[in-house]
Amino acid sequence: MRPVRIAAGALSMLSVALAPLVAPLVAPLAAQQLPKNRIALEQYLDWEEVQTPQLSPDGTQILFSRRWVDKMNDKWESSIWLMNADGSHQRALTQGSDVHWSPDGKRIAYVGKGEPNGQQIFVRYMDAEGASTQISHVTDTPSGLEWAPDGKSLAFTMNVPIKETWRIPMPAAPKGAKWTEAPKVVTRLNYRSDRIGYTDDSYRHIFVIPADGGTARQVTTGDFSHSAPSFSGDSKWIAFSGYREKDAEMAFRKSQIYATNVETGEVKQLTHRNGTNGGPVFSPDGKTIAFMSADSTNHSAWAESKLYMMNADGSNPHLVSGALDRPISGLVWAPNGNLYFNVESEGSKNLYVTSSTGQFHPVTSGKQVLTVASVGKNGLGVGIRTTPTKPNDIVSFTVPATGTATAFTQLTAVNDDVLAGKQLAQTEEIWYTSKDGLKIQGWIVKPPDFNPAKKYPLILEIHGGPQSMYNVAFNYSRQDHAANGYVILYTNPRGSTGYGEKFTNEIMNAYPDKDFDDLMAGVDTVVGRGYVDPKNMFVYGCSGGGVLTAWTVGHTTRFAAAAALCPVIDWISFVGQTDGASWYQNFEKPFWEDPSEYLRRSPIMYVGHVKTPTMLMTGVLDLRTPIPQIEEYYRALKEAGVPTVMIRMNNEYHGTSSTPSNFLRTQLYLRSWFDKYGTNHGSAVTTTSQQR
Repeated sequence: MRPVRIAAGALSMLSVALAPLVAPLVAPLAAQQLPKNRIALEQYLDWEEVQTPQLSPDGTQILFSRRWVDKMNDKWESSIWLMNADGSHQRALTQGSDVHWSPDGKRIAYVGKGEPNGQQIFVRYMDAEGASTQISHVTDTPSGLEWAPDGKSLAFTMNVPIKETWRIPMPAAPKGAKWTEAPKVVTRLNYRSDRIGYTDDSYRHIFVIPADGGTARQVTTGDFSHSAPSFSGDSKWIAFSGYREKDAEMAFRKSQIYATNVETGEVKQLTHRNGTNGGPVFSPDGKTIAFMSADSTNHSAWAESKLYMMNADGSNPHLVSGALDRPISGLVWAPNGNLYFNVESEGSKNLYVTSSTGQFHPVTSGKQVLTVASVGKNGLGVGIRTTPTKPNDIVSFTVPATGTATAFTQLTAVNDDVLAGKQLAQTEEIWYTSKDGLKIQGWIVKPPDFNPAKKYPLILEIHGGPQSMYNVAFNYSRQDHAANGYVILYTNPRGSTGYGEKFTNEIMNAYPDKDFDDLMAGVDTVVGRGYVDPKNMFVYGCSGGGVLTAWTVGHTTRFAAAAALCPVIDWISFVGQTDGASWYQNFEKPFWEDPSEYLRRSPIMYVGHVKTPTMLMTGVLDLRTPIPQIEEYYRALKEAGVPTVMIRMNNEYHGTSSTPSNFLRTQLYLRSWFDKYGTNHGSAVTTTSQQR
C-alpha cells in the first residue's frame, strides 16, 4: 500500500530541514527552479519497489512484496500483495516480507513484526476468512523460509550465539553496585558475507517449525554457518551450503554442500570440491540437486560460478553450464523438471534454461535486467524487469519450448504516478578502446532536452566490487543528476564481471592499475563528442568505486572535484579493520611477508600528487570499508593543503544511502561539492536544492 503523499508545503519543510546540511559547502547560486517535467529528488520518498513475485501452485495468482518509504520513521517498509496472474485485482494482504506459497497453495508463510517483539514467522490461510497466525516466538530474525513439500513444516535459518568458554573467577559485585559491563571477548574473525560486523559471535543454523505452530527445533549444530535450506521431495532431508570453523579463513573459497536429516540431525557432506559451492536446490522429484560452484585454488584469482548437478546422495556431480563464462544466479526448478537460471552478461540479465542432459539456451534476450523467480507448470514465467527508462515492475511471459520469448506483459506499474508527466534522461550504450586495446563497455546518460551543440558538466560514476557489473537497470540517482543538467558516464572497466573470467582477472594482483586507464579512455571518448565541458568534470564512486576515485585524483588533475565514498585508502591498515574474508585477495602475499604491493596500490601513497578538491563520505557503522580509512585520507589531504571535507553518515553500514533521508543527503552533498568547485554549468540546470 502506498503511504499518503507529502503535501507541497511539507516538501518545502523538507528542503528547509536539509538546508543546514549543504549550505556550508557552496555559495548561493542564482535561483532557478527545476522544470516541472523533470524528476525531482524529493519524489524519491514516494518511490516503491516490487520484489520476489511468485506464482501460486495452480498458476492463477501471484504473490509479491511491495517496498515503500516510511517517511515518519525514515526507513523502508514492506507489504505483501496478491494479484491475479494477468495483473488484475491487485490488493494488499499484510505487512511483511520473505513470503512463500505452501505446496498446495492454500496458505502462505511470511516474516513480519510479531509478539513479544522482533520479526516472527506467520502463516496465513488464503480462503475468504484470511486468518493469520504467528507460529514462531524466536529470539532472532528468521530468514530463508522454505516449506516442506508435505506442507507440515517450515525450515528457516537463524543466528545461534556462541557461548563464551573463557571464564574468570570474578568476585560478585556488592549489592546495588554499578560495575562496568563485562568486556566482549573476541576469539574469532568474521568471515561471513551475510552479516556486517567485525567479530562473528554466532553461527547461522537451520531450524524447523510445525506449520500449525509450535516450538522451533534446531536441526543443525556445531561449528557451521549455513545458507538457506532446500527440502528434498519426501520432506526428510534438507540441503544447504556452509563452511566449518576450521575452514573459516577459506570461507569465500572453500564451502561445501551438505544434507541433514530433519528427524535425526545426521549431516552428510555431498560435495568435495575446491572453491565455493552453494545455492543447492532439490529437483521436484527429489532425485537431483542443482548447485553453483566456483572452482578456484588461487586466492587472488576470480572464478565465475558454474552450474552443476548431482544425485541427491552427492554422487555423479557434473558440469551443466559448460562454456557459459558469465555470472549465474537464482536457480529455479519448474514443475516439468527443467531448471531455469539468471545470467548476467554485458550490462544485461536474462533467463536461461537447462535440462539434466547439459543442454542450455537463453529463454529471453535483450538490453534489460530481468530477474525471474517463478516458472509455472503452465509455462508462464514471472519476474521483475527494468530498463534505463523503466523502473522495476513485475512482468509475465510465455516460456517457449524452443527459442526465446518475444513479448512481455507488464503486470504492475507502481511508480507510474511518480513519473507521470516527467521527461526522463536517455541512456546511450558505448563501446570504446582502452589504452592497451581492450574493448570496454559503458553508458552515457544524457539530460532531458539534451542538445549536443551545448556544453554539459560530466560526472564519471565508478562501480564498487571491484568484481561487479553496472547494468541497464533504471537508476534514480542518475536520473536525478541528469535532471539537474549533468551528463553521466558509467562503465564496466576491466575487473568487472559479465565479460568472462579473463576480463575479470585483468586486475588480479594489480588493483588499482589499468582499470584507471579504462575509465580515462571512457572520459576521453565522451569529451571527444564535443558536448562535455572539460573544465567541469567530476568523479565519484563508493566502495571499490571509492578506491578508484581516490586513485584517480592521485594520478590526474583533469577533474574539477571528486567524492570518494566508503573507500579503501590504505591497504595495510584496511586488512586489520575490515569484516571481509579475503582481505588480501588482491595481493599475492600477506603484507607481513611483502608490503610493497600494498603500499603501491594504496591511494594514500599518492596524496602528494593530489590537487583535486576531494570530499570523503562513509557510514559510521561501516565495517566493510571502516571509517578510519577516510579519517587517514582526510588528515593526509589536510596536511597536503588539498580542499577536503569528511562526512560521517549516521545509521549507515557499507554505503551511504540505505536510509531514505541519507539517499537525499548523498545526492545533495555530491552536487553541492561539485557546484562549489565547478565553473559555469552552461546548459546545466541549477536547482533550488543546489542552493541550500
